[in-house]
Amino acid sequence: MKLAGKVALVSGSGRGIGRAVALKLASDGARVVVNDLDADVGEAVAAEIRGAGGEAIAVNGSVTEPDFAPRFVGAAVDRFAGLDIIVNNAGYTWDSTIQNTSDAQFQAMLDVHLVAPFRILRAAAGPLREYARAESAAGARTHRKVVNISSIAGLFGNAGQAGYASGKAAITGLTRTLAKEWGRHAVNVNAVAFGLINTRLTQPIEEKQATIAVGDNEVKVGIQPAMLEAWAAMIPLGRAGTVEEAAGAVYLLCTPEADYISGQVIVCGGGLLV
Repeated sequence: MKLAGKVALVSGSGRGIGRAVALKLASDGARVVVNDLDADVGEAVAAEIRGAGGEAIAVNGSVTEPDFAPRFVGAAVDRFAGLDIIVNNAGYTWDSTIQNTSDAQFQAMLDVHLVAPFRILRAAAGPLREYARAESAAGARTHRKVVNISSIAGLFGNAGQAGYASGKAAITGLTRTLAKEWGRHAVNVNAVAFGLINTRLTQPIEEKQATIAVGDNEVKVGIQPAMLEAWAAMIPLGRAGTVEEAAGAVYLLCTPEADYISGQVIVCGGGLLV
């Protein structure tokens, strides 16, 4: 197991891609701190990992709360006495054309896709430096990994997603900045930009559009079937990706084989580049 003994934080890991990432890392030996906005869902994933023989705890709640980041990082350090992998995955889409996008809606997208990862990484900076210095003094060097989750919408834009695309574009700047700041501590900082992945956020819209509850807001999710078909036709591999395939891309950047890859944005989209 390449990740045996590693300690991983995975935000937004109660469902979809995040859950698949948490299970993938755990299956390869990592001890995982799970998180979800809904406590029952987060606890269920942690229990699933433990049921399979792994180690996991859940630190639930909104990643956008000001006190969340120190709680999340502190749980890894206190419970598992380490921190090796950080996957900033939590997020959702809240779509509107720009003239119909309120200040609060736009800010919500920046808060979850940019400000929350920033706070988590800032909270992790102290422990990561301390571990690196202790290892250096002992003549050792251990690579640690950060994987921020972006989207092809952040690379190329997408109609109706001014807020989402802006947040995902900004995470590229944060990723590349920390790759330069943290390289001396042997921390690899990369991002994965997903294309069309089958999740509840990309489900086909049927007679009644599905919604998700985020705080006091009921946010519509899903994509019109005709749009999904058009996107699938544009993907060179001919189909949307699965959450397990999405998790595989994140996993690759967490392995020792990626020890000399940093500051990169890897597109996981079946060849779709638009």
